[in-house]
Order: sequence, then structure tokens, then C-alpha cells
Amino acid sequence: MIQEAERQTLLASLQAVEEWVERHDYKAYEPFDGLSSSLRPLTFNIYYAERILQQLVRRSPVNIRPLLGVKPLESTKGRGYMAWGYLLLYRHMHFESYRAKAVLLLDWLDRNKSPYYEHHSWGNHFEFSSRNVRTRVLEPIIVWTSLIGQAYLDAYDLLEDQRYLDIAKSICEWIMGVPREETPHGHCLSYVAYDRTFIHNSNMLGAAMLARTGALCGQKEYLRVAESAMEYSCSRQREDGSWYYGESANNHWIDNYHTGYNLDSLRCYMTATHDDRYRDSLDKGLDFFIHHFFTRDGAPKYYHDRTYPIDIQCASQAIDTLATFSDLRPSTLDMAVKVAKWTEAHMQNKDGHFYYTKVPFLTSKAPMLHWGQATMYKALANLMTKV
Repeated sequence: MIQEAERQTLLASLQAVEEWVERHDYKAYEPFDGLSSSLRPLTFNIYYAERILQQLVRRSPVNIRPLLGVKPLESTKGRGYMAWGYLLLYRHMHFESYRAKAVLLLDWLDRNKSPYYEHHSWGNHFEFSSRNVRTRVLEPIIVWTSLIGQAYLDAYDLLEDQRYLDIAKSICEWIMGVPREETPHGHCLSYVAYDRTFIHNSNMLGAAMLARTGALCGQKEYLRVAESAMEYSCSRQREDGSWYYGESANNHWIDNYHTGYNLDSLRCYMTATHDDRYRDSLDKGLDFFIHHFFTRDGAPKYYHDRTYPIDIQCASQAIDTLATFSDLRPSTLDMAVKVAKWTEAHMQNKDGHFYYTKVPFLTSKAPMLHWGQATMYKALANLMTKV
């Protein structure tokens, strides 16, 4: 049972990051924002040159962004996570200020959906090049779109405003339009709409959004696609309960926060559809998550087989997932508190913002928005509703 002093410490941590984000007008850096640098023209649109610049900015032990002309940017996913956190706290504490701030951010997201598609979807405010995709500014991806969609569904449940469900249905129409990999054991939803890129966490996040919305509005086609997508990823779960990031050879790694996405998505799907066929997959995946991604003192590991780097996104998703599962596994609540206390002690600045990463003898203190501040805010808000 958590002590009141511990609860107050967690609340102070949450309030400090809330104040930091609002003081900075919901703008900061992101790990992969290097292509917004003034050096971007020197890459000459060469893919590998773009990746070098992006990784240089991302992996620098000190924050070189100001030197390279990278400025704090808006973040659709950051605002989505902050809105989600405000809604959780409004449900828990009933403070009107949280409701008002959530509504303002959801309205902003409605106005700032991607301009490239009819239906609601969201992307980054910077170009991005990875080993799997290359995206333009505001090109939506299914990960951010689905996660923001969950915030709209929470808003509909809590505030009972039909327009939030209408936006959720619009999001699902965008998801239904992305390419799919058809297989004998289900299909995989693509990471992006303009290419065929198949990754487990993005597939399962999309499926969860389709399932929850489909159950609310009685849309059988959403439910059918969600069922097939979950069959794809659950049929490819490894024997030990883990998932590779993706099935292609260059995506064979296992990490903390993507595993958290998978578990949250599978549970959301099962809750919405009452489809209990994947109970063993959920239990095995949660067992793997609990036993492979944390040190004894509560530090969140990035990969299942080594501790470093310790990344703030892993901390936030771990707290969020562990708190979410605490009704099924009460022991995960103690774990969530332990991770939160470790993160506050080792990765939160006195000004309220959370650091980016830690490696032995070095901490990257660059203030990210979605990657760290907003995800930690939502995670701590979720945790506060459980303790």
C-alpha cells in the first residue's frame, strides 16, 4: 500500500512537469527533430545523409539543437498526451480547470489534423527518416493517430460530446484506408498510409482504436479489421511472450515501450470486443514485460537484455502500462510506483522537466515534449488515479 508521503511526492512530480509544459506553451524538442536543422539543405535529400544528421542530433550527449538552428516545435502527439492526462485527472479530481484545458487541446488537434488526408490523422512537425519510413512534415502515422484517438474516446466517455465520437470515427476511416499485409493468419496495418510498412505496435494500436470505436458505434467492419490485425500480431508473439518490433530481419529487436504499446492495445481490444481468445498472449506478454525490462531498483531498461540506454519514453510507458494492469495484477501498482520514484529521483530536473536519456556517467538533459514531458504527464496522471 502506497504511503501518503509517496503519493504527495508523485503528485508534486506531476504538477511540476504540468507547469513546465504549460510555461513552454506545449513546445519543446523531440529526439528525431534533427531534419529541422539549418543544416538540412546540406543533405541534398540523400536518405543516408538525412539519417546521419538526424542521428547526430539525436545521439549527441549535449543538446546541440540551438547551435544547429533546431527550434522548439509544436507537437500534435504531445498535445494529445497532455489532453489525455488532463481528462484522467478531471475524472479523478473533478477540477474544472482540467476539463477546460483538455477541451482546448482537443479543439487545437481538430484544427491541426494532417492537411494531406480528408479524415483525421496526425504526424510530426518535422521531416523524419528511419530504417523503415521517410515522412514529410505533418505526414500522419498510425501510432500517433491511434493514441490521439484514444484521448478523443476518453473525452467522449467523460464529457458525452458527440463531436468527439465523430472525430474518433473519422480517425478510424483514415486507419481503414492504410495498406494491409494480407497473410493466412490475419493482416497487418501499415505504419503509414503512403507505403507498405508493417510493425507490430502500430498494427496493434490501430486495431485497438478500431475495436473501441467499433464497439461504441456498432461498426462491424471496424471490428472485423481489428480482429484480423490482432490475429496477425498475436500469432507472431514469440514463445517467451515477447514481440519483435517487426517481422522483417532489420526489425528483430525487443524493447520496453513498444512492448507496453502492444500490451495496452491488446487489453483495449479484448475489453472492447469481449474476445478472450488472446488471454494467454496477454498474460505471457505481461510476464515478459515485468521480468525483463526493469532493474531491481526500478530503473526502466530500454532493451530486454541490457540496461542502457535508460530512456524517458521507456519510463513513462512502463509506468502507464503497469498502472493500467494493476486491476488485473495488483503487484504491478507497486512496480509502477517504484519506477515513478526512480524516474523522479534520477531523471527530473528541479525546473520540472524530465531528462531524455541516461547512460553510464552521462545524462542527456535535453527537454523533449512528447518524448518525456507529455508521456510522463499522462503516465503519472494514470498512476495517480490508482494510488
